[in-house]
Amino acid sequence: MESDYDLEIDKIVKIIKKEKAKLVLLQFPDGLKPKATQVAEEIEKQTKATCIIWFGSCFGACDIPQVQHLKEIDLIIQFGHTEWHVKNKNIKVIKA
Repeated sequence: MESDYDLEIDKIVKIIKKEKAKLVLLQFPDGLKPKATQVAEEIEKQTKATCIIWFGSCFGACDIPQVQHLKEIDLIIQFGHTEWHVKNKNIKVIKA
């Protein structure tokens, strides 16, 4: 996948495999949303995970989608934001 940005797909794939994540939520800032489908397809091609794309607003690393009703989500991957330590230990959040 060609991109102007280093979206760290290899790092993400390794983490998904290590965590044995089956359902992964991808969150993008507005500027990267046009690449969301392409990123999801690449991750799904390299892993056994299914990706869900969060197209809601995103105001930074602290803006984690409210997905309590989707308890099946194993991993949230936020693109384009700095590290933010999450207090909710039920869902692991990775910055890419």
